[in-house]
Amino acid sequence: MRISIIGSGNVATHLALALYGRGHKIDQIWSRNLDHATTLAQRVEAIPIDDISQLIPNANVYILAVADDAIRSLAKDIRVGNALVLHTSGATPKEVLEDCSFRYGVLWSPQTFIRDVALEYNELPFCIEGSDPKTEDDIEEFIGMISQHIYHTNLQQRQYLHLSAVFVNNFTNGLYGIAQKICREHDVPFEILHPLVLNTARKVQWGDVRYQLTGPAVRNDTKTLAVHRKLLADDKATLQLYNRLTDLLRSLKND
Repeated sequence: MRISIIGSGNVATHLALALYGRGHKIDQIWSRNLDHATTLAQRVEAIPIDDISQLIPNANVYILAVADDAIRSLAKDIRVGNALVLHTSGATPKEVLEDCSFRYGVLWSPQTFIRDVALEYNELPFCIEGSDPKTEDDIEEFIGMISQHIYHTNLQQRQYLHLSAVFVNNFTNGLYGIAQKICREHDVPFEILHPLVLNTARKVQWGDVRYQLTGPAVRNDTKTLAVHRKLLADDKATLQLYNRLTDLLRSLKND
């Protein structure tokens, strides 16, 4: 199968490598920065371009793996007849691609992609949506070459899943950042907490997280809570966050 990828960032890189690794022909890699397009193109034996009008309409699949706010503007300049056109956004309607082709849809994975961090592609979940049932079947068959973890979701479901992903990933990383800062400022190795981080992530897979909640907030350990608040007394923003998260844990435990 012949595939062209519009984009050269994290998602584009991983999709290109995954598809290339399955023996598919990557025709072109587009990026506004030709150097970026060239770097990825060299890894998958593709042609780099930086002008969307240079996109050759003879591939089987075109994947727009770009930032959400770039999808609409790029879609205005893509016309590929009956080829399959997909975007990789969790929050954007599939209809932004309706003028690109008769067959269009969504191919989104709720995963953090970092360009040089390897992933087990066959373990990735993919959420798909097609312009019609036949197209959706085609998308499933296409991505099924990479992973069998495929979910049929509509726009609203994807948006709620994307919202949930922000909580479990982006916000959680923000909390890790606070913990790292506290450890660093007080000369404590943050790696001491690595086993706790990994175990907490594993436990999420075991069922309802409300039954796994622990800590001073859940136990109503007022003495420990008071110690923590005293330690944060000079950091009003983090103290405020600590208090709100303490209230959150209590409400989840009692929900």
